[in-house]
Amino acid sequence: MPSTKIAADLKIPLIEMRNVTVSRNGRKILDSISLQICKGENVAIIGPNGSGKSSLVKVITGDYRPRADNRNMVFRIMGKETWNLFDLRSLLGIVSGDLQFDYTRDIKGFDVVLSGFFSSIGIYSNHKVKPEMVHTVYEVMKFLEISHLSDKLISEMSTGEARRILIGRALVHDPHILVLDEPANSLDMKSHHLFRELTRRVASHGKSIVLVTHDLGDIIPEMNRVVLLKDGKVFADGEKEEILSEENLSLLFGLPVKVTRNNGYYHAIY
Repeated sequence: MPSTKIAADLKIPLIEMRNVTVSRNGRKILDSISLQICKGENVAIIGPNGSGKSSLVKVITGDYRPRADNRNMVFRIMGKETWNLFDLRSLLGIVSGDLQFDYTRDIKGFDVVLSGFFSSIGIYSNHKVKPEMVHTVYEVMKFLEISHLSDKLISEMSTGEARRILIGRALVHDPHILVLDEPANSLDMKSHHLFRELTRRVASHGKSIVLVTHDLGDIIPEMNRVVLLKDGKVFADGEKEEILSEENLSLLFGLPVKVTRNNGYYHAIY
């Protein structure tokens, strides 16, 4: 895995939002969102379907743009308000089911990871692959214990294998933040366990992780902060032990929820 610069000052904001509103087709999908994520933080963003979780990810990645008619609105990534989209995505590592769906062609695992340097779906003739890039791919795949998938076509991989390959793609350019958007969707129990263990390994090396999910079981013990989203707004934000209460989750999901905890993991029973 590439070396990671761990911030000495955890107050340095990587993502800063104040009064961010996003509208699509005349409807507000994010409503006056205020959120700050600093270097070194591992944050879980939880909410029911339609709460705005994926929309929030699309704002961070530049796919959605906040409304500019609010003078009190602030939106900065790494302290900057304006980014070239390619430069921005080189600082973010994204893993999502949508990204996996984009890999419909026969591409070897090694080339999928390598494509992270170019923010592309596969490798093309115009890409200038440098020896140090190849070395980094080997290093990342070894770190993630996915070297055995180098020559396997992603179209022939299990969902769990492909999801781990995509983590390699996300990490290969040493991003500031790893964004996991519903990463455990469609994974069976064993693949889910392997994915969580891999995420813990990444977190233990100082990489900031933003996890977007509706499932408490996805939240690894290394995540200390939780943000709850409901109807496009921040419903609650704070320390995990305080936020993941039965009262909060029952109000969030609109049904009685019982919360259990085992070995640092939380689970919701309803």
